Amino acid sequence: MAGFDHKTIDQKWQEYWDREQTFATPTDRTRPKYYVLDMFPYPSGDGLHVGHPKGYTATDVVARAKRMMGFNVLRVMGWDSFGLPAERRAERTGEHPSVITARNINTFKGQLKKLGLSYDWTRELATSDPKYYKWTQW
Repeated sequence: MAGFDHKTIDQKWQEYWDREQTFATPTDRTRPKYYVLDMFPYPSGDGLHVGHPKGYTATDVVARAKRMMGFNVLRVMGWDSFGLPAERRAERTGEHPSVITARNINTFKGQLKKLGLSYDWTRELATSDPKYYKWTQW
């Protein structure tokens, strides 16, 4: 019996989910709405820690169940990338906070996608993005 090539299978489904926007929020206004929001991680570390998937998996189960019940589920992921954690990391490493933040967001997002969590990536946000924070600073 041949070995199980999980990397090829994972890549196939990740590409399918991205191409088909499987987890994008539907716009069917006849269906009830349901909003699932996870705490946005601070992208100041090199990657997720074991506590992230624990909480995200629980809310993923709820989001998937609500979708199966006919709800339009809005489940976004964002990055709490503005503030002290990014600044402290920059001070320690000597790199600009925006460089560290962009690299870490890319790593975190890749890790979350590998877990197969059902986020609407078309609505991803970062609190350090001027399009986001302009609404918090007027």
